[in-house]
Amino acid sequence: MKSTEELQGQDRPECKVNEMDSEIKEEIPVHEEFILCCGVETQVLKCGPWTDLINNQSGTRPKLLIFIIPGNPGFSAMYVPFAKALYSATKRRFPVWIISHAGHALAPRGKKILKSSEDPNAEEIKDIYGVRGQVEHKLAFLRTQVPKEMKLVVIGHSIGSYFSLEILKHAPELPVIRSILLFPTIERMSESPKGRFATPLLCWLRYALYVPCYLLLKPWPEKIKFLAIRMVLQMMDIPREFLCMNMLEPFCLVNAAYLGSQEMREVVKRDDETIKEHLPKLIFYYGATDSWCPKEYYDDMKKDFPEGDIRLCEKKIPHAFVMSFFQEMADMVADWLKDDLSKM
Repeated sequence: MKSTEELQGQDRPECKVNEMDSEIKEEIPVHEEFILCCGVETQVLKCGPWTDLINNQSGTRPKLLIFIIPGNPGFSAMYVPFAKALYSATKRRFPVWIISHAGHALAPRGKKILKSSEDPNAEEIKDIYGVRGQVEHKLAFLRTQVPKEMKLVVIGHSIGSYFSLEILKHAPELPVIRSILLFPTIERMSESPKGRFATPLLCWLRYALYVPCYLLLKPWPEKIKFLAIRMVLQMMDIPREFLCMNMLEPFCLVNAAYLGSQEMREVVKRDDETIKEHLPKLIFYYGATDSWCPKEYYDDMKKDFPEGDIRLCEKKIPHAFVMSFFQEMADMVADWLKDDLSKM
């Protein structure tokens, strides 16, 4: 879980995107869907004109999907500005999709929820809201909603980076050509500066917060929640094309806290075997002052994998880049993908 201070970021970019670029971004279509994946309501935000890749058999179907896995909380709406900027930076040639975490999104009243086809190889998920369950949730989506032959670029942020590595490990059949791990929390989470503070809060004290959370937020009318969230996003100067109503939904907040507690307990040892096996397709991007994955984690990675593409931020971009630095991040990611996408 990330603090409000961290979400706001420490340094705001001084230069604004010019008016022409802003107009271009406004024209980018973003389609919202809620599907039932592994029996759980899941929000999927699809950037670009392609909304159904499975049933689109026309010659215009793209050959590649850029798939974004959020951090925690897994509110996909917060990643829309980044997805739109990345879609534009990659010349609008490929769809950019964002998936919410299981239990971190609830469909608004009256919103149609699509049923997902079942994965014939899927096993029953015992803990869908935990670390392992979230991995299975993403695998089920990719196996049922994306054509088997479609190439994949998987972008994981924070704990989404851990999920991205797990996808490579448990689904080698998926045609992932590149996996980009942004501010990757893939090891020693409870030992990090933020982790030392978050561990007791998430692992032991979270139970004391459940009751007041439900008592305070559950009775709020939807209109009040809408106004409160809009006010907060406006104060933080965050684009709000899709208001993240789940930010004040007790069910989603409790599941985010539960996932956070599992992160502290389970994300301990770096999976060097998986990293070594897939190193040619991996890009790591560490923050220079990131309290969730400090610079020493970057130093260890560089030492243990000197041939890997492991980068350290030189632009003072905070861990929660989606708030204020989505354009800078999208431009860098598009540049890293230039060679891969030119072959599509």
